[in-house]
Amino acid sequence: MSVQEQLRYSLRGHGGQTTDGDPMILVVGATGVLGQKAVRLLLAEGHHVRAMTRVLERARALEQQGAELVVGDLIDSASIARACRGANLVLVAAHSLFGRGKYSSDAVDDRGHRALINVARSEGVARLVYTSVLGAAPNHPVDFVRTKYAIEKHLEASGLDYAILRPSAFMEWHAHIFIGKSMLENGRTTVLGSGTKRRNFVAANDVAQLAVTLLTSPAISQRIVEIGGPGNFSNNEVAELYAKTAGIAPRINHIPRPLVSLLARLTRPFHPGISRVLRVTSLPDDAFSEVFDERNLLQKYSMRLTSLHEFVRNEVEVAQRSASAMA
Repeated sequence: MSVQEQLRYSLRGHGGQTTDGDPMILVVGATGVLGQKAVRLLLAEGHHVRAMTRVLERARALEQQGAELVVGDLIDSASIARACRGANLVLVAAHSLFGRGKYSSDAVDDRGHRALINVARSEGVARLVYTSVLGAAPNHPVDFVRTKYAIEKHLEASGLDYAILRPSAFMEWHAHIFIGKSMLENGRTTVLGSGTKRRNFVAANDVAQLAVTLLTSPAISQRIVEIGGPGNFSNNEVAELYAKTAGIAPRINHIPRPLVSLLARLTRPFHPGISRVLRVTSLPDDAFSEVFDERNLLQKYSMRLTSLHEFVRNEVEVAQRSASAMA
């Protein structure tokens, strides 16, 4: 019996199948960096995918590739129920780290995700895969990470069949957008704090592949799975790698930790999401660990992890091709 047949058999009776008997898969946060990649991988494997988004226009490319679009908002329980209705499998890839106002982290990452889990249970969802974060713990110094841990516990107690993914920092954001992009565009970058803390970076595509495996495999041997990329690097090393790969001098500006801490306090009333990120970078290097050893992961899952060097080389090539086309 094929994996797809086993999955179909194991999920029979939950009421979330499409007309041809295959399960309907709902991806929450379908237009984010992880959600988009997961949707495309699922479609490539022939699955029926429903992509939940707050703004339909952001998901038109996914619709053209075969996804069914549904308008849903994690702060609106009625829309969550509509999105979950008829879905058999759910991948949760949404967050509001930078959110503010009605989309604050408390509203989305806490109350919204609790509501989603409760609705998924009441709608008869067979399995839910939740995207948490590496290092999730009840005593973590960062509130966003403590919230992720609290939702993990809520999911564990829900009675749903589930898996929890704990990825390290996405290369697409933490290596490229925050550090490398400005190095390629302006020949310099700004690093918050000393930039000396060693951390782990993971490619979103690798996380998406593991998420799809956990979502569609008939049996799950691990309920909590941590994932990161090969090696650990400081932000300074990331900036230097971009410069070296692009063949330019590494010009790195640093904003001292005391100033970053002050900025975090000043921005909190106006933008708690940005304040949160500033506060994280103002903490001492030993405040919490962000390193990862990929060997245990590779022993249990047959997958190839993208290295930071490979990722940076690709970003540099894309930037150089774009510059040549505009010349």
